[in-house]
Amino acid sequence: MSELSTYESFSVSVENKIAHVQFSRPEALNSMNKAFWLELPKCMQDIEANTDARVIVVSSTGKHFSAGMDLGVFTDSKAVPMSGDPGRMAENLRRVVMQLQDTLTSLENVRLPVLAAIHGGCIGGALDLVCAADSRYCTEDAYFTIKETELGMTADVGTLQRLPKLMPEGVVRELAYTGRKFTAQEAKGLGFVNAVFTDQDALIAGVMDIASQIAANSPLAVTGCKEMLNYSRDHTVADSLKYMATWQAGMFRPTDMMKTFQAKAQKQAPQYDDLFPVKGLFEK
Repeated sequence: MSELSTYESFSVSVENKIAHVQFSRPEALNSMNKAFWLELPKCMQDIEANTDARVIVVSSTGKHFSAGMDLGVFTDSKAVPMSGDPGRMAENLRRVVMQLQDTLTSLENVRLPVLAAIHGGCIGGALDLVCAADSRYCTEDAYFTIKETELGMTADVGTLQRLPKLMPEGVVRELAYTGRKFTAQEAKGLGFVNAVFTDQDALIAGVMDIASQIAANSPLAVTGCKEMLNYSRDHTVADSLKYMATWQAGMFRPTDMMKTFQAKAQKQAPQYDDLFPVKGLFEK
């Protein structure tokens, strides 16, 4: 296993096949600054390429999970020109937004399950981020808000596209139109979060326990689950069933099942081989 890169916006550790990505700018309320948007997809790639992790936990530090987008991202004239031909400015802005979207989509594209452990405020862009996670868990004091509406803009990096897949659409529309906060209890009742914990320590312990259960399973079976669930969300049942059959024909092998049966017969925990690392083309 190679040494992990270091990042300005978060710390990363890997233990017992669990990668823990922890936002580490509490003095700035873990706002998503320019470094964050560049680093997150690199971090996901780094975990896949250079660790034996089978699941990723995303958590935070300080008072809030994240205050969302750092406004410096959109006021940087290098990224978003403030003068010139309006058509060209608009075309450039569109591409910047799609690049920001791709950063959060990296949580979906990584083949490992991503579990978000949320405490305090999950505001604006941070809500976009956790919508791209596989599962969400939070503390009793957590709250969520589509803050962009209050600021005079439309949320543009994923919440409006993913949240209606996770909660009733009528509720999502109300939250988007009003920009109001919704609590941990409301989020649990709507199915947005899987569980609510008393405090941050209990949250991390609980989510790490779930991550351990995932890591104990065949990584090939787990990544197949993620691939199928993501595909099925965006395709018809008929198309998804055909893709499932094709995946199974190509990826299913009896090796892991035999290890499972043998371990159960011996009353032991099965030991599965790791997936091959995801490397760049021709990289060793």
